[in-house]
Amino acid sequence: MAEQAKTESHDPDFPEAFLQFMRSGWREDPLAVAPLPEVPNYAKRRAALSEAFPGETLIIPSGNEKVRANDTDYAFRPGSDFFYLTGDRDPDSVLVLRPSGSGHDAILFTRERNSKETDRFFRDRNGELWIGRTHTLGEKSAELGLDTASLGHLGPVLANSAPGRTRVLRGLDANVDRAVLAYEPNRDKPRDRELAWVISELKLVKDEWEIAQLQAAIDATVRGFEDVARILPADRPVKERLLEGVFGLRARHDGNDVGYSSIVGSGPHATILHWVRNTGVTTPGELLLMDMGVEGDNLYTADVTRTVPVNGSFTPLQRQVYDIVHASQQAGMDAIRPGVKFKDVHQTCMRVLAEGLNDLGLLPVSVDEAMSEKSTVYRRWTLHGFGHMLGIDVHDCAHARKENYRDGELKEGYVLTVEPGLYFQAEDDLVPAELRGVGVRIEDDVLVTADGCRNLSDGLPRSSGEVEQWLAAQREAGPRLPG
Repeated sequence: MAEQAKTESHDPDFPEAFLQFMRSGWREDPLAVAPLPEVPNYAKRRAALSEAFPGETLIIPSGNEKVRANDTDYAFRPGSDFFYLTGDRDPDSVLVLRPSGSGHDAILFTRERNSKETDRFFRDRNGELWIGRTHTLGEKSAELGLDTASLGHLGPVLANSAPGRTRVLRGLDANVDRAVLAYEPNRDKPRDRELAWVISELKLVKDEWEIAQLQAAIDATVRGFEDVARILPADRPVKERLLEGVFGLRARHDGNDVGYSSIVGSGPHATILHWVRNTGVTTPGELLLMDMGVEGDNLYTADVTRTVPVNGSFTPLQRQVYDIVHASQQAGMDAIRPGVKFKDVHQTCMRVLAEGLNDLGLLPVSVDEAMSEKSTVYRRWTLHGFGHMLGIDVHDCAHARKENYRDGELKEGYVLTVEPGLYFQAEDDLVPAELRGVGVRIEDDVLVTADGCRNLSDGLPRSSGEVEQWLAAQREAGPRLPG
């Protein structure tokens, strides 16, 4: 019996003659597959996770497609922790680690191929006539170095997972969450949350392959900033979205996509931390803040911010603010090395910003009092911390425990951003009129090394004078297409 048609309201009906005609005359071409070179990395990570939870079943979903509007979906990106452990990119997949001997057996439950053996290949929105050739279970197993099983067999596995001996990475797949009820007798140490933080903490130290992935994404980001600078006019306004789009072209050409929604803030928009609407226009004489990053083909992302004078030259006051932020960033980089506490780098950066605010005559108290835990009034103009971990997420390792992240010590192999800023809101009556609407952030991606750190994004200049020279050189070189 033919399957029920899965049609949209605008699709034509399927007459029987058409169905019969579509069921024959197709050639079956094999899909050339080979093990991905990074398969050993994924296996090593699964082994580390297995060692952390002996004798327990671990369930990590990839997540589901999300509707953008009616029958259109957002482009799917697998959950970062799932991808970190498998390399699989498909929606609805679920990694299950089941106890076996002294470790775990890993099985990837995933969609079966909608091949030409059924009408689904041309009638279903996930059929191959719609989305192209997909992997068989065997092909995916060969590529990922993982045993695979049909997603249709997952139900009994979930049903037979004893809550007291099963941990689920929750919030990614509602069906999985419903199938395995949460079991948290110890409120101070919830079982499922412990799985999330262990994975996050495994991700803190990057191996050589991960560092190479980050460097490739950062190098593409540098090219993207150059592309934007080359089409940024010095003497007339252009839309922020034009600049966003030029960078987005580079991201799609040289990587997978942008790693997060690009922030392109001209003038007072630069003071809005997450200005992603990008509906404004540049104005000669004002500053332009751009926070953008390319996500590479293996989903590791850059995160870089530069603030440039639209007309090519900082005014004396703009330069003073910029130089304060640059000095803060440099002090933070100088402080980074293994054994230094994350929060001490923060304090180092903030101290320089507070001293700069005092030089501008803005602090209502002394620098020491402003820096005290009972005050921190300087934060009115700094707003955020000095940085965050970076990797397969732009805010990587987000579920790590405080004692191993915000209150912990840096270790060799950590990759983090250093991104202090000063933001004077347009409606802030506590600053002089000439400062209102001025926002500056400088952000770089650094690797903690044995004796300090290495700036992975040093392909872009940081000091005020170098930024002016760089902008002039890019404009002189002129626009280019990615290639």
